[in-house]
Order: sequence, then C-alpha cells, then structure tokens
Amino acid sequence: MAAPRRSGARLAAFLALLLHLAAVIEGKSFYDVLQVPKGASEDQIKRSYRKLALKYHPDKNPDNEEATKRFAEINNAYEVLTDQEKRKIYDRYGEEGLKQFQGGRGGGGGGMNMQDIFSR
Repeated sequence: MAAPRRSGARLAAFLALLLHLAAVIEGKSFYDVLQVPKGASEDQIKRSYRKLALKYHPDKNPDNEEATKRFAEINNAYEVLTDQEKRKIYDRYGEEGLKQFQGGRGGGGGGMNMQDIFSR
C-alpha cells in the first residue's frame, strides 16, 4: 500500500512543479496569484487564499482545466507565503532562490530541478 501513496505523492509534486513553472513563465509572482500586496499579513493571505480556492476549486469547476491550473497555482503560492522561512527566501531571492534552497536541503522539491525533470 505504501507504493501507491509514494507514486501519488510524486505525481502531485510533479504537477505542482509544472504549474509552478507555468506561473514563472507567465511572470506571475505568488503575491499576484493570491491577489495580495507584497507586505500582506498572514491573515490577508489566508482570506484571499480561501476566497480564490473556493472560486477555482475543481469540484465547483468540473471539466475546467484552467480552473484546475489556477487552483494548483493558488495552493502553491499559499504554501510558500504562509511558511515564514520559504517566504523570506522567496522575497529575497525569488523562485529560483527558493528552488535552490529546497534542492540544497533535500526537502520540499525533493532536490529535483527542472533540468532533471525535462532531461528524463
């Protein structure tokens, strides 16, 4: 039973990473995704997240791929901006710095980078 969970977690991480890449390509910051200012409080971030998550939740938007993408972007942005350590790194070094930090610690992204994924 552990193997399906691992593969499911890997798939979820991979999808989150792809959606994260899409946000980078589109030039959206995590603050833009959550529609909050850069200095937003944790409470502001939570309120905006809840509003957007409800709006774009896949259950409320069946068969809408764009809503599913937005929902994943919203979750990813929320995950970073509500973690004080990740947010500090993101604010200082951007997404690239966050990737480097996660890769160096072996946490979060599992030490993978985009080159590894696309080379496979």
